[in-house]
Amino acid sequence: MKRGERDVGDGNVAGSAAAGVVHSLAQRHETLATVESLTGGLLSASIVEIAGVSAIYRGGLVVYATELKATLAGVPADLLAERGPVDPDVALALAEGGRQRCGADWGLATTGVAGPEPQDGKPVGLVYVAVAGPTGAEVRQLDLDGGRDHVRSAAVVEALRLLADRIHSADEAARDGVGTGGAGRR
Repeated sequence: MKRGERDVGDGNVAGSAAAGVVHSLAQRHETLATVESLTGGLLSASIVEIAGVSAIYRGGLVVYATELKATLAGVPADLLAERGPVDPDVALALAEGGRQRCGADWGLATTGVAGPEPQDGKPVGLVYVAVAGPTGAEVRQLDLDGGRDHVRSAAVVEALRLLADRIHSADEAARDGVGTGGAGRR
């Protein structure tokens, strides 16, 4: 496994991760929106498979084409022109754009290169997952091995894990009486 990659095993890992975030958000009375590029709907599909999801899931955008990242998800066009769609700041803008456009407490986004060929000089397996929420935003870079299906599945699992981590951090901060200012990028 490469840096940033965890074992994703079978499809049950995504279901478990999705169930965890759905349950946590329901307990917090908070909502979620998704914005997907390389995962093309897999992230939202893994979330809506969970019973009771209608209490927390607002909806999602699949913005596969670069120009749709700007027009639908609100990513600054100059950022896309300068850096392309596979970029950590683009991932953060996707998450925040989804959060705002769907009226959700949390936005969760994926962008990257699933393959089989590199894109705009970016290698296959380079993925960014990002979350934006009431406690700030965070992006993670993943360098994933494997074929197209594995890269996309692993991106879903890692996006859900990132959201779970942020929710957990927000819960800890609330228990400790710490302010909810954003933790920024890691």
